[in-house]
Amino acid sequence: MKNRLLSLIGACILACGTPGDVAAASTTRIAVIYTDADDTTPGSFSGLLGGIDGLPGIEVIRLRLSEPDADMTRLVLAAANIGATLRLASAGGSIGPIAVLYPDIGEPYRSVFSKIIEGIEEKAQTRISSFAVGSNFNPQSISSELKRQDIRVVIALGRNGLKAASALDRDIGVVAGGVLSVQENDVRSGTILSLAPDPALLFARLKALSPKTQRVHVVYEPRQNTWLLKLAKEAARLQGIELLAQEASDLKAAAAVYQGIFSSADPRRDALWLPQDSTTVEESVVLPLVLQESWAKGMPVFSSNVSHVKRGVLFALYPNNVELGRHLASSALGLAGGSQAGKGVQPLREVLTAFNTRTASHLGLPRASMQQNFDLIFPEQ
Repeated sequence: MKNRLLSLIGACILACGTPGDVAAASTTRIAVIYTDADDTTPGSFSGLLGGIDGLPGIEVIRLRLSEPDADMTRLVLAAANIGATLRLASAGGSIGPIAVLYPDIGEPYRSVFSKIIEGIEEKAQTRISSFAVGSNFNPQSISSELKRQDIRVVIALGRNGLKAASALDRDIGVVAGGVLSVQENDVRSGTILSLAPDPALLFARLKALSPKTQRVHVVYEPRQNTWLLKLAKEAARLQGIELLAQEASDLKAAAAVYQGIFSSADPRRDALWLPQDSTTVEESVVLPLVLQESWAKGMPVFSSNVSHVKRGVLFALYPNNVELGRHLASSALGLAGGSQAGKGVQPLREVLTAFNTRTASHLGLPRASMQQNFDLIFPEQ
């Protein structure tokens, strides 16, 4: 029966269109053709499809055949009546394996990538092949192994994973994560899940902790964070915050901008955001300056880097690595299913919160705001 069913599926693919047609549709519809014998346990189809039926932009349509040969005409007509091209998968099939390219690196970063891969494996529900990529990787060797395993979608983690993915054949889909930002030619118009926390989440947490704050200052280097500041401007507007963003191209310029901010800021309504920026948030000179001035002035400072909280920043958002892995797997499943949603760089939304109670007390924050749930608290209890 399975062979007969697969032949019917092949015929319907020819009648309904090819997978390339799906990319043009706003919603990807996947027809699952099955018989009564295939539908044996509750939830079986979700498991067999690797969870793809729960993804945004994906609609799964069940087409049950009571008599496969007799129902072939009805099946094709039903597909035509849906009004869109269908990409078909048989019950009992799968979307195929997914490869994860991750940096061959020591601790503590190895454990971070291990947690991300753990989340990928939990969500994907399909075979995951992992490849540790060193600085002197062989792109031909990786490409050959992916072809041998018939892998069509790759999740690239970190700079080394991203570099390896950029050398693959153009027909292999790429979802990237574990990086802050990328150059235009690094991902070939794929999906990039950045490690930079979503400004909308940062500003929402700030307002919850410090309701009086009306203005947020930020200093950024354009080549690193122009994409993030575009999101931040809209996020600030929605929170009723005035975002005062200033550019700085080097360390000297950044220090001068910070001095200007602290000389004129009003701690009763102003706060300072430290993005992940190697130029404007340099840790040996700039960060000590910012921490000293903010403490003396009583001005809230929040960050996109969790290590800053231990040093005195009020709070920071940082990655929930397992949840990030699940998000990467969902994006990869969508790409394998033909979805074009979520292309380009996306900020990190799978976050945890670190909080400094000593800084909060020094700033005189409302006690209610200090009783929120935090995932990491400094000073350590």
